[in-house]
Parts: sequence; structure tokens; C-alpha cells
Amino acid sequence: MPQTERPTTLGALRATGHGHRPIRTEIRENLLAKMRAGEQRFPGIVGFDNTVLPSFERALLAGHDVVLLGERGQGKTRLIRTLVTLLDEWTPVVDGCEINDHPYAPVCTRCQRLHAEVGDDLPVGWKHRSERYGEKLATPDTSVGDLIGDIDPVKVAEGRTLGDPETVHFGLVPRTNRGIFAINELPDLAERIQVSLLNVLEERDIQVRGYVLRLPLDVLLVASANPEDYTNRGRIITPLKDRFGAEVRTHYPIELADEVALVGQEADLAATVPAFLLEVVARFTRHVRDSPAVDARSGVSARFGIAAAETAAASALRRSALTGETPAVARICDLTPTIESLLGKVEFEVDEEGRESEVLAHLLRRAVVEAFRHHLGASDLRALIEKFDEGLVVESGDLVPGQRLLEQVGPLPGLAHLMDLLGVDEGAETPALAASALEFALEGLFLNRRISKDISDDGALTVYGAA
Repeated sequence: MPQTERPTTLGALRATGHGHRPIRTEIRENLLAKMRAGEQRFPGIVGFDNTVLPSFERALLAGHDVVLLGERGQGKTRLIRTLVTLLDEWTPVVDGCEINDHPYAPVCTRCQRLHAEVGDDLPVGWKHRSERYGEKLATPDTSVGDLIGDIDPVKVAEGRTLGDPETVHFGLVPRTNRGIFAINELPDLAERIQVSLLNVLEERDIQVRGYVLRLPLDVLLVASANPEDYTNRGRIITPLKDRFGAEVRTHYPIELADEVALVGQEADLAATVPAFLLEVVARFTRHVRDSPAVDARSGVSARFGIAAAETAAASALRRSALTGETPAVARICDLTPTIESLLGKVEFEVDEEGRESEVLAHLLRRAVVEAFRHHLGASDLRALIEKFDEGLVVESGDLVPGQRLLEQVGPLPGLAHLMDLLGVDEGAETPALAASALEFALEGLFLNRRISKDISDDGALTVYGAA
């Protein structure tokens, strides 16, 4: 309802007929409503429709706390954060309550005392669903006080006795009462800290130090973990593993189209990166992930491909600024500089030490060859090859404008058809896009040994010539 019409007291809230739903019931009913309406349930999640999401939805419908297992960069945190969309947009709370007590059933000492004093005049506030989500990255220095709570020395200094429950400063978990709390990389929590979560998961309450305080919580707990930590090193204590209702495995995109869509969705591109280059980046990412030279246990994050696309776009933007080329459009020559910047995102096997750049360069070439054969393998490029046979030499590089590249080749029959095969929309054709498509064809012909290529000593200039 509009903000001006929202009840501000308990009595007014009752008069509206508002019903109190526990968090699990709220999520279940809102998820079912989205299913029946055919709405998007997990916005921004790519490649999980037939694998991860069905299991995740079953866990939510069952009202289970969930642990998501998967290597780095598989979208675990992104998936957890979409749960906020399954909450009611606004929900009533006791105004001023630290743990979001529902006006119908206050549980903290302060709200119970206030309710006894004022009855139906109990003040009601409203929380947006974005305020009902809490998240903590598990680190070794995380304390029980951070998660559950501790004595607040300021309240004690104000004159309250140590036995007063209102001297407790609540931690992150109770402050997310009636909401969703996420713990990223759960195995990194020290074992004694994990013990503090046992009651939250099973008895649904918290205990702080020596207080006779059993505070019933209404919270959905979701955690993420790396399978290596979870299964081999045993960093999640057995009682805690047992108390999670569901375990859901995530994975990297299975289909190439999903990998391309993911890079296109997540990358913040400073310049135009044509779809066929995004495909090269996606294929490159998948080859690195499958390479025996790479430590498979650490995984290769989706952020690898995203960073590659963003770096290629930045290279095109740099060329545009230095040469005056507009608009800025990425070309194959802009992918090569990404290799050095991506080395830190990959864990290589020990016996590959010193060959890291060489490995990535080889895998990038494989990705280009596959994309070339997919799009242009059956096309007739004889007109271009004949130009080289007649002595054509083409200079390219990350500081060679696209217009200069086109001028060197001259009129080329079939260039428009080549761009069409690469998925360039007819209405979007520009000289810069034409140059990008042409250089992609040149690189593909070289890798298929139809023409030659030489690179200057400083790597700034690439020269294509006859085979």
C-alpha cells in the first residue's frame, strides 16, 4: 500500500486484516505465485535453468536452509542475492526494534515490555525487502559476537546491570531476523565459530554468553562453500553440515551460448565488442577451464571471461583516443593484450611454471580457430586470399585504425556477406565493425595456414602476407 496509508500502530495494523507469515512461508508462497504467473524467479542467473535452479527451488519450497557448493566464480553469491526478490516488498516491524520483531509477536525484551505498556498503540514501522537481507564473508577473524552478539559495554556504562538482557548487542544473524542471512565461504569460519550457528539452524534461537536468553529467530540461512573445502579438508564441522536442510551443487555454464550470454550480461564494456569476439572470449574461457595445464581444483571463474572482454574493450577505447578512430570497436588484436592481465586469475599446475603466458596464448588461438570455423568455415574467402597471392600486405595492431586496415585491403567483394555470417546487423554496419570482421577473417586464415603473419619485435605491429 502507499506509504501514507501504511498503519503506524498495532491496532491499525490489525484493522487492515494483515496476516503474519514466517519467513519460510513468505518465500514459499511468493515463489509459487511467480511460478504460476510465469515470472522470472531468479533475475540475472544464466545457465542454471535445468540443473541448479530446480534443486534450489525444491529446497526453498521445503523451507530448508541451503548450502551452495561450487568452485569460484560460478554465481553462488549472485544466486543467493536474488532471494530478496522473493520477499514481500514491505513488511511491518515494531518501530525501533533492533531485530525486526513482528508487531503481532514481539520476541525481544524491549518490545515485549513496550507491548505490555501500550498495547494496541505499539508503534509500527515498515521495512523494505532490501533491508531484510544480511551477508557476511566468512574470515578467520570473525567472532561469535559478530554473528550472534555480545555484551554492549556502553549500555552497561549507562547504569544497566550485567544481568539485564537489554545490555546485549545483537550480532548480524539476529539483526536479520525475519529475513535472509548469507554466509559466503562458510568453511573459512573457525570451527568454534561454526558451533555458534548450531542453535540458529536447529533450535532457531541464539544464546549470548551466560545470559538466560533464548531468543526465537525467524531467519533463512544460506551459505556458500567450495567443494574442496567442504569435502576434503573437512572445514565445515559435521553437526553443522547435518543441520543444513539442502545441499545444492552449482557449475560453470554448460552450453557455449550461456557462457557468451554471461559475459555479455556481466561485462561493463567501455567500447563495442562484436558478438563474434564475445564468442571467442567465451571459447577461450572454456578452453582454459578444461586445460590440463590449469589446476582444475581451483576452477576458472566466470570473471576470467568478463575481465577479458572488458580489457579488450579498453584496448579499443585506447586506440580510439590515440588515433581519433570513432566509434571504438574491439578487434582480434585487442584480445592478445588481455593475456598478461589475466594471468592472476588462473592457478596453473606446478610443472607449467614459466609457461603461463604461452599456455594462455595457445588456448586463445584455439578459441579463434574454432569461432572462425563455426562462422566462416564454409564461406568463400577466395577473393581475399587471391589479393594476398597478388602481393597484398596488411599491417594491423592495437594502434592501427580500422579505416587504415580497410584502405590497405581495398574493395573486397563479399565483405558485407562476411559481416552477415558473423552476426553483424545490417543496419549497424560501420567501417570500424567492418574492420573488426575483416581482421577476424585474416587471423582465421592465418591460423588455418592460408596466409602468413609476422609480429614486430615490440609486438606493436602485425603484418599479414601471402602464405
